[in-house]
Amino acid sequence: MYAAVFAAFVAGMACLVGVDFSAKILASIAKSFEDEYSKEDGLSLRNLTLLFCYLCIFGVTSSDLVYDLLSILSKRLTELDVSTVLTILQCCGMKLRGDDPCAMKDFVLSIQNSVNDLKLHSGVGADGKTDIRSRRMEFMLETICDIKNNKKRPKEDPSHHTRIKKWLQKLKAEDVLLRGLTWSRLLDPDKKGQWWLSGDVPSTVAKIEDVAAVISKDVAETKKLLQLAAAQRMNTDIRRAIFCIIMSAEDYVDAFEKLLRLGLSGKQDREIIRVIVDCCLHEKMFNKYYTVLASKLCNHEKNHKFSLQYCIWDHFKELDNMESSRSMNLAKLVAEMLLNFTLSLATLKVVNLANPVEMTPARVSHFRMLFETLLQKDDARVWNVFTRVAGLPELEVLRDGIVMFIKQHVIAEDSGKDLASKFKIAKKALDNTAGVLM
Repeated sequence: MYAAVFAAFVAGMACLVGVDFSAKILASIAKSFEDEYSKEDGLSLRNLTLLFCYLCIFGVTSSDLVYDLLSILSKRLTELDVSTVLTILQCCGMKLRGDDPCAMKDFVLSIQNSVNDLKLHSGVGADGKTDIRSRRMEFMLETICDIKNNKKRPKEDPSHHTRIKKWLQKLKAEDVLLRGLTWSRLLDPDKKGQWWLSGDVPSTVAKIEDVAAVISKDVAETKKLLQLAAAQRMNTDIRRAIFCIIMSAEDYVDAFEKLLRLGLSGKQDREIIRVIVDCCLHEKMFNKYYTVLASKLCNHEKNHKFSLQYCIWDHFKELDNMESSRSMNLAKLVAEMLLNFTLSLATLKVVNLANPVEMTPARVSHFRMLFETLLQKDDARVWNVFTRVAGLPELEVLRDGIVMFIKQHVIAEDSGKDLASKFKIAKKALDNTAGVLM
């Protein structure tokens, strides 16, 4: 209970004095965690883990950071790691599942793979740290199974914290949520400035000379790019600078590095993905350059993944009034993001694919293109894309909608593309509750 009180205090102080307070507390917790881990002090480690979990429960940090720590622990899986994983799952396992069910599924698969590896080497090590038969390991696996199957344990009942959450809501705690942090970033001894933001120093790129310096072009050529940016309604200095970098880069790596050099922070950072998507939709023919660049950014910083998802949802709302070329490019963009696992099919949960009223001709045409693009890939790729949303109860409506839509609008109108066999694979993958990948 003390951990919850301390976490509530940190959340309250963050609301009053700013996110820099909670960010520095998190960095201190991470360092202390690693110190106690090296000493193998189980009790101290448990207390720090509980404090860390309650900071997530009370909205100080997003679940992504907890998933990042879980990923690190699941790869080692010593006795101390098992104990820590168990503490995290008992404290905030259901919240993590609710925040990102696909990430929970990936974590479950990672744990299962690690356990299988340990089974092959069970008995190695005299200290017993890798003993697969340990009761703690078995209990952890049972807890994971309960979370996967949406079974709530009494310890996870959040009713004890209702009063704290209501108090934090009055303080507008949702405004201090830290996103995009990683465990390695918290431990980085060289972090400077506002390191908890996407960029260290807030930046505004207002002068043509500044833009030219970043994109390594002369001023005259930069002016032409800026005029083109204005024609595409890039209506802020930041958006114009991002546009110039994307359009003038030698390749996606060059664009990625120059975008990082802008040092954008906070809301400015979200513009990068939105400009990339806008540029992609403006092309006469779909260009994979934008999807490769977007994927690299999302892998580098999870904030970009959230921005991409919300940007796509915003464009879904405009499908009825969108030009056919833009709609086609958007469909292929989303398909590519699904195929390279930057996004999952859960992105489509905002669309009711089974609703004939919502599925207007423009929307039918858009999502038909999306699913055709997916089903034209090799069997393994099709299986892996569709199995990522299998077995999650909260996505049952989505799965049913996908099956119905493909039957009615893709397979029924298939003109020699032989998509029926791929649909059978996709349908089996949607029922693949074990989550086994090809």
